[in-house]
Amino acid sequence: MKNKLRIIGGDWRSRQLSFVDAPGLRPTPARVRETLFNWLQYEIFGKQCLDLYAGSGALGFEAASRGAKSVVQVESNALACRSLKDNAIALSADDRIKVVQSDVLRYLEGEATAFDVAFLDPPFGLNLVIQTCRLLEDNGWLAKHAKIYVETERHFDFSGMPENWRQLKSKSAGEVGYHLFERIE
Repeated sequence: MKNKLRIIGGDWRSRQLSFVDAPGLRPTPARVRETLFNWLQYEIFGKQCLDLYAGSGALGFEAASRGAKSVVQVESNALACRSLKDNAIALSADDRIKVVQSDVLRYLEGEATAFDVAFLDPPFGLNLVIQTCRLLEDNGWLAKHAKIYVETERHFDFSGMPENWRQLKSKSAGEVGYHLFERIE
């Protein structure tokens, strides 16, 4: 099942989506997504979600399937964006899922909208996590008590994270570390 992923919960449960093969693109594994959305089970419905470094769109589509009011997926790769748009249309969700083709750091320098939930899954090895988290916090992209999911290399140093973020959950699977933070005012 190369370049395909299955939505694991919600309205589109078991629907299969295709995605492009692009450097650095690694969809969040199903078991990690299941754990993440168990953590967020009461935090998604009716909320506005931001999916940064969207790639395959696994996290954003899963959030929309589980009742997110809206999802903005930001991705720099043009082919990945085309695939995200095609999948949104196939799910009849292009009214709730907006795809933005942009470099994430450049996007976060723009005019902010406060999101309730943010998903952050950058390509590994490029040192993008701390800088992206700082921009989310400093530029007004997060609502009060927003939840922020961060996927990293397993042994990641979180020095420099926003001081008003509290880590709620943290696990690892293979070489991947996945963490849930809450923004505290």
